[in-house]
Amino acid sequence: MGVETITLGCRLNFAESETMKRALLDAGAADDLIIVNSCAVTAEAVRTTRQQIRKAKRANPDAQLLVTGCAAQIEPETFKAMPEVDRILGNADKLHLEKILSAAKELPSDVMAATSDPVAAGFQGKVRSFVAVQNGCDHRCTFCTIPYGRGNSRSLTYEEVRRAVAAELDRNVAEIVITGVDITSYESEGRTLGAMLQKLLADEPRLKRLRLSSLDSIEIDGPLYELVAGDERLLPHFHLSLQAGDDMILKRMKRRHSRSQAVQIVEQIKSVRPDATFGADLIAGFPTETEEMALNTLKIMDDCDIIAAHIFPFSPREMTPAAKMPQVDRALIKERAARLRARATERRTAWLQSLVGTLQPALVENHGKGHTNGFAPIMVEGAARGAYGMARVTHADDKGLTGVFE
Repeated sequence: MGVETITLGCRLNFAESETMKRALLDAGAADDLIIVNSCAVTAEAVRTTRQQIRKAKRANPDAQLLVTGCAAQIEPETFKAMPEVDRILGNADKLHLEKILSAAKELPSDVMAATSDPVAAGFQGKVRSFVAVQNGCDHRCTFCTIPYGRGNSRSLTYEEVRRAVAAELDRNVAEIVITGVDITSYESEGRTLGAMLQKLLADEPRLKRLRLSSLDSIEIDGPLYELVAGDERLLPHFHLSLQAGDDMILKRMKRRHSRSQAVQIVEQIKSVRPDATFGADLIAGFPTETEEMALNTLKIMDDCDIIAAHIFPFSPREMTPAAKMPQVDRALIKERAARLRARATERRTAWLQSLVGTLQPALVENHGKGHTNGFAPIMVEGAARGAYGMARVTHADDKGLTGVFE
């Protein structure tokens, strides 16, 4: 069996899992080892982690099972109590080979004391690869446990990022996705995210396709807007961490943008990049949410032209201020989440249907499946892995597009 990884949650976790596996294989690790890289963004994510651990141990009873990631960092006692778990490793140590090899069933180290990390990069040998440029978060949104799992914000140097990107391009990766916990907070050697990416694109001409993971819209600055407007190698899909569309709820979440600012930012991006598409994270049923407030969040999908929404029913997390606020009835949260998902599906279906008959630049990632520049899933029948071209869209359904290269 060798080394296997089970990854839950964000793109950063996927990059980290690949980095851990690659380091172990390069070191000639011979033991059968399963690494479960956990997520703690919701209570459901933690429950799913526990399920995956039990399933993996049943399938591989003789393998060592190591749990790492945010759930292991935030709720270590939960996993220490599981008989299936052999080792626990905190987020501050997970990318250090010697720590992986020496991990025991002990409580993780203090992630708040973590300094810079090795670069996490890769995505299971795919055409598209994630490169982490930042970790941790200095903001304290009232619903979020991630700072407790990831620590404070810390950014990698430009040279570390450049070397990681070059290594991925050496592996014939066709598209790089810049990821992290809060990438718009990136700052190193006087460079913000936009300035760093401008230099990266100038220094690495082989980099033809660059994507960004989730953005805190209020942190998008001048250099990043310049890049959006002036370099088509930065692909035009932007996933925004909106969370809500009501000003009072945003204030109680301790978000740093208003509803009108979110709409303005989308309009500003569209004004310089008309082909831009937008995704968003939205939470249903945040404490104190009234029906009017919920409808404002529903409407933000129209006002910000969201075509890829991630909907999260609010889940109170211990140690967060939101867990102590007046809670919305669970049944009502479910109803509001379902309403948001229905609107999101309606908007996404209409968008996909609008692309039928058009020519879309598309990269094929595996088995004919890939994505357009605007991040619509597409099947290009007969296309080889890594193929890139203009695809004529012939069909659309709720799963994505079908097309042929011209």
